[in-house]
Parts: sequence; C-alpha cells; structure tokens
Amino acid sequence: MAVSATVRGQLTDLELLAHLFRRAGFSATRDELDAALAQGYEATVEELLHPERQPEVELDLIYRFYPDMKEAREIYSTQSFWLYRMINTKRPLQEKMALFWHCLFATAHNKSNHPQQVQIQIDKFRQHALGDFTTLLLELSKDPAMIHWLDNQENTNDVSNENYGRELLELFSMGIGNYTEDDVKDCARAFTGWGLRNLVNTGPFGRNVWEFKFYPELHDYGEKTFLGETGNFDGGDVIDIIVKQPATAQFIARRLYLFFVADSPDEAAIEKLARVFAQTGGDIRAVMRELLLSEAFRSEAALYAMVKSPVDHLAGLMRLVGEYRFPKYTIEKTAREFVYMGQDLMNPPSVEGWHTGKEWIDTGILVERVNFTAAAMGDIDKPGIRRIIERLREQGELSPEELVDGCLDLVGPLRVAPGTRTALVIFAEQDGPLDLRGGDRAGEERVGALLSLIAATREFQFV
Repeated sequence: MAVSATVRGQLTDLELLAHLFRRAGFSATRDELDAALAQGYEATVEELLHPERQPEVELDLIYRFYPDMKEAREIYSTQSFWLYRMINTKRPLQEKMALFWHCLFATAHNKSNHPQQVQIQIDKFRQHALGDFTTLLLELSKDPAMIHWLDNQENTNDVSNENYGRELLELFSMGIGNYTEDDVKDCARAFTGWGLRNLVNTGPFGRNVWEFKFYPELHDYGEKTFLGETGNFDGGDVIDIIVKQPATAQFIARRLYLFFVADSPDEAAIEKLARVFAQTGGDIRAVMRELLLSEAFRSEAALYAMVKSPVDHLAGLMRLVGEYRFPKYTIEKTAREFVYMGQDLMNPPSVEGWHTGKEWIDTGILVERVNFTAAAMGDIDKPGIRRIIERLREQGELSPEELVDGCLDLVGPLRVAPGTRTALVIFAEQDGPLDLRGGDRAGEERVGALLSLIAATREFQFV
C-alpha cells in the first residue's frame, strides 16, 4: 500500500502527481497516477502542456448518443456536453484552461439565450488555451457571444458604446488603476464596427449561428491616443499595446496563480510568472510551465489548500466513481448539479464571473455536495468504486485502521486531520477487521459506507 495519506511532511511522488492532476485537470484515477509515476513529474507536466499530442474526445460518439448536445438548443445540453468532456478528455490541462478563460472572460447564456454560441466560445478557449495571449484577446474580441454580451454590435462611429472597451481593460487584461477614462474611450473607438451577423439556419428549429463581421462604414478611423501611444488604431492595434503593458503581465500572472495555486496571492511567485509572460510576449504555455514546476505549486502548503469549485467537485467525483465513461442519458440530470452547487456553468452571474474560495460553501450548498457525493461514492456498482474495492481486496485482511488508510489513499491520496481519521476508524471498528477475499457483498457495502463518510468530511471539500 502507498504511504499513508495521514503522514505529514514532504509530499510523496504519488501525492504530488495527484495534486497536479487535481489542479491541472479534474483529478486522476489511481491507474492514471500509476502511469504518471512511471514517467515522473516533469515529463507529466510537459505532456499536459502539449494537449495536441493526445487524441480528442470522440465527438461522433457523443453526437450519436446525445443529438441534443450537437444541436445545443438548451443550456443543460451544453453543460452536460462540457461535463462529458471533462470526464473523458485525454487533454485535461486544455479543458482546465478552457474553464479558466471562461471564468476570466465571463460570458453568460442568460443574455443571449443562445447556448450554442456560448459553446462555440468555449471551443475557441479550448483551441487557444495555451497559445499566445495576443491571439486569444483578438479571438475574444471577434467572438459573437462576447460581442453580444457586452453590446459591441452597438459600438459605432456615430454612437460609441464603451462596454467592451472598459471590461477589456478592467476585467480581462490590466485591472483598475492602470488606465484612464480617456484610454477607455479611445479603446472603444478602436473597436467600432466590430459586429456580428447571422448565418443561414441549418434547420427548422433553434437559433441562427452568429459570426463576426467588420462593418467598415461604422468604424472610427480617426486618430486615437491609447496608453501613451498615438495612431489610427483599430482593435488589433489596441490589443498589441495592451499585451506589452507590465500591468497585463501582472494581471494574468495573478489570475493564473489564484486559480491554480492558492486563494491568497504570493507576490514573489506571481512576479516570476509575470516575468515569463513579459519575456515571451504572453506565451501562456510558457507561463503555465513555470507555474506547474514552481516551488509554490509543488509545496506542501498548496496541497488541498483550495476549496473545490462545483465544477472541480462534480467532474472529479464522476472520474473517481467511473461514471459516464460511455454516454448515458442521465448525464443531463447530473450536470444540473453545477447549478445546485452554486456554479451555473456557461451562465455566470455577471461579467465578473464567480466569487471563489470559501464563497463556494454555504450551509445549503454543503448539504447538496455531501448528499450527492455520498450517494455516488456509496454505490458499489459504479466502476470506479469497484476498482477501489478490488485494490483493497488484493491487500488481504484489513484492520479498521488499515481499511480507513486504504480508502483515504485510493480516493486521493487524501490527507485528513487526526480527529477526522479517528472518527473514521471508530466507524470502521463497529464491524471489526475486513477481508474482501471471500467476495461477500456485505463486506463491499462496508467499503461503500466508509467512502460515503469520507465524502462528508471537511477535507474532501478541498482540492
């Protein structure tokens, strides 16, 4: 059996790799961790940083079983589509980065009532997830869901609309205090005429798909002064200027750190990330390599130090229990847990996105988390739970302490406080030692009951 998850001190290789997959993906099964152990941490990081080397999710299979996901007429269809991808992707960092950009460039279905268009935006985030920031901002500025979300189709040389220009500077790239109101105005002028048009509908039902269209007759071709530079700028020129700013390097570095490393900033660690961003001209892959190999990310202090977002919680849970590895119609019902747990995926509450950290937890949401998770982990017929049982079976007779440590190891490894472990051991002691080699279902049900209890612990709510 692996080193006990209750041992304190330096991280084991297994703990470090499990931490990597929780933060840079949506957790990993023990079989996946064993494969990663064989190639080592640095090689695994490099593999994650190059998702293009791995096959895509089988879209034909999805569309055959879930035609509603292809048509994307309802938000629930697009949410369940994304959940299926999170569970089954062989490109976990690409999927996690798409989630990061969605949280940063928050665009909601509730205004457009066009879930397919938001899904198309997420596809763009996936495509450019680890590319250069200049290209990503340019694609964002041309994205129809974003144009509609921040009203840039109403931004013309006759009547300027500053919504997109303001949020591009405030929430998407630089942050408050690094630009003036005049910069906002001239930024908006640079994006005049950047609008959208409808494509021909592909069927008798649903919405028309939008695409970007530049309207030259609506563009302001006048001279503009932006962040200290003057010229006849358009949106692309403005983006080039933004990406060069030290404030942009700091802003993106900080947001990446707070998403992947810790809820509280470490200024020295953020400065290192910002330096890589500046030196590479905004190469996100290079910044993420620095982050994942950093001491801050690999430290014991980072282990289980962040509250799981509902997305992390639900996708990681489904991977752990082995659910939806093949299409099942119940996935839409499961995906609605995003909403019940407080993160209405693809439908953030405002352009600010979601407030994270401890705000993910309140009494109602915690009850929902515990009840749903305990039911899933207590179902001994689920493939992932069967695999845990089989691994425990291979260890022969287990004392209550060994049973608890074995379960904690196989769901994480999960470190728990001494008081938590004591409570779990007391529960396991009620029926004495366990030997699963006899194959009796009652013994397997004991494992399911213990896993359900682990799901209710405080420690299980962290990532």
